[in-house]
Amino acid sequence: MDSNTYFATGSRKTATAKVWLISGETEHTVNGRSLLSYFGREDLVKVALTPLQVTGITSFGVRSVVAGGGLSAQAAAVSLGIARALLRFNPELRGTLKAADLLKRDPREKERMKYGLAKRRKRFQWTKR
Repeated sequence: MDSNTYFATGSRKTATAKVWLISGETEHTVNGRSLLSYFGREDLVKVALTPLQVTGITSFGVRSVVAGGGLSAQAAAVSLGIARALLRFNPELRGTLKAADLLKRDPREKERMKYGLAKRRKRFQWTKR
């Protein structure tokens, strides 16, 4: 890629996204497909493109490769990747992106299954006799 391309990675739960911002392009793709055809829902497309809308930048096309997790986690991973790539493009955008909470990686993960329990925290019913 040339000097008008900015790369960053984003993650959420077990989903990881490699994101390239390409100057002068208008097409946004995920794994070679358009965002709407990949995610299938308009709200997930909005989640993924939130950093571009918050900063008001429309001169970049987004190309991303996503693996792991579900669609919602993948959209959040793409969003974080775009926000980080925008920082490489212009470090002065940090305040805007930080105010919108777009630079934080959501730390919530699935809790592990514990032995002796029915679910993660649910216990088996106690019987006296």
